[in-house]
Amino acid sequence: MGSAMNEKTTPNETDETAALGGAVRSGDATAFTALVERRRRELLVHCYRMLGSLSDAEDAVQETFLRAWRYRESVKEGLPLRPWLYRIATNACLDAIARDPRRTALAASSEVGASGAGPLADIAWLQPFPDALLEPLDPIAPRDSEPEALALTRETIEIAFLTVIQRLPPLQRATLILRDVLGWSAKESADLLELSVAAANSALQRARATLRKELPPRRPAWPAGVDAGDGERELVRRYVEAAERPDVSMLVSLIREDALFRMPPDPDVGVVAGRDAILRMFVDAGFGTEAFGRLRCVTTRANGLPAVAAFVRRAGDPAWNALAMDVLRIEEGAIAEILTFGPDLFAAFGLPPTLEAEDESEQVAAT
Repeated sequence: MGSAMNEKTTPNETDETAALGGAVRSGDATAFTALVERRRRELLVHCYRMLGSLSDAEDAVQETFLRAWRYRESVKEGLPLRPWLYRIATNACLDAIARDPRRTALAASSEVGASGAGPLADIAWLQPFPDALLEPLDPIAPRDSEPEALALTRETIEIAFLTVIQRLPPLQRATLILRDVLGWSAKESADLLELSVAAANSALQRARATLRKELPPRRPAWPAGVDAGDGERELVRRYVEAAERPDVSMLVSLIREDALFRMPPDPDVGVVAGRDAILRMFVDAGFGTEAFGRLRCVTTRANGLPAVAAFVRRAGDPAWNALAMDVLRIEEGAIAEILTFGPDLFAAFGLPPTLEAEDESEQVAAT
């Protein structure tokens, strides 16, 4: 394939291609598995973009590897491993979308031209992605100047971007990712998706038009002259303090007046707009009361954004139990959006289901 994907083949990639051919010819499953496993993390990111769900993306990558071994004889002599695996992974994701009634229903509403086919809260399968999995996979990771490096840019892993592309019809979504994220040519994208080049280009243009229309305006996270790292650390520190104290008045100073709150796993919550409405919802849910319990927070990162994992402890509990994870989007030095996810993904972020009491006073308080 004479493409942006492999015009500049590195020595390591040449060796990898030769090893792939040898493993296929000999039927060496161990060598074949070792080769494809080196691509697991970048394929996970690709499948996550296609599906918007970390757990579904993990399933799609596993299916990709099974298909790769099953159809290993289809790999052409001298074909690099990466584009071949991306072809298989993309088709695995398209098949997963076709099997899911929720996704097909959303795709159908988009196909008929519905504008804003549903708010974020309607995308119940949306899940955060740990920043730790965005690190370079291995020594042959692409240089910043190569198209594959675009696959790990912040903009194309942000939740706002993922939300919009989940609303795209599957072929438009795949074309957009292949062309604008991975740098594939129009012909390669068309061949993979079994479209004409004209149809693939048309799908890309429609997808780009939807992005321009649906993506929220991008404002700077921090005002000019503010150190982004220091500013974020202090904002998150104060958010954690407000949650653990608890202190609603402190939250007022941290959250933008026009902020949004969303809870994708629970479509009944919908979108809560405005700081006052968000804080009222927190209070109505019992935040700060004995019945709600005390919170202890652990910071992490998801989708290039700061995230706070909360553990709750109620009277009689011997430990702090996983409660929820807030992913925070920051604009101009304040929290512009809070996306809350359930505790089922804590393990993916390396977080335990419970935190033990740290001292005897906590143990006594729990009894």
